[in-house]
Amino acid sequence: MLQIAFIRENQEKVITALAKRNMDATSVVQEVVQLDEKRRATQVALDEILSESNKLSKDIGELMKKGEKSKAAILKEKTVLLKEKSKALAETADQLAAELLEKLYTLPNLPADIVPEGKTPEDNLNVFQEGDIPVLHEGAQPHWDLVKKYDIIDFELGNKITGAGFPV
Repeated sequence: MLQIAFIRENQEKVITALAKRNMDATSVVQEVVQLDEKRRATQVALDEILSESNKLSKDIGELMKKGEKSKAAILKEKTVLLKEKSKALAETADQLAAELLEKLYTLPNLPADIVPEGKTPEDNLNVFQEGDIPVLHEGAQPHWDLVKKYDIIDFELGNKITGAGFPV
């Protein structure tokens, strides 16, 4: 999965590289960057509120030591309001983070620089090939049909035993 910092700093590179894979990633990249900005702004606001709440809690302790309970009660009310705001902001930040993660899941990894542009497998370059590709006779069957025909491997039993599709 692509890292959000990489996407944020290299938007054009990501869009161009994914275009090689025949994917128009412009809108997704922009949405990812916007969601990240919102999430980060929400996190900054949350951190500021938590910092202020901690400062007020410290002040309440000092006022209680001095015996100024009325001023401490006023500050306690403020901290209650700040905690409610922080809870709402934390939920928003979590929701934005989840949305951001879902968008990131839709972006594939970037292809290597040597990958040519193309829409079909025929557009790929054959970098290395060893030996000759065998030409099968008319009516040749794939191996998965042959193992069923000759009862060599039991895929159903393997799936039943292991739950993961290992053949027996």
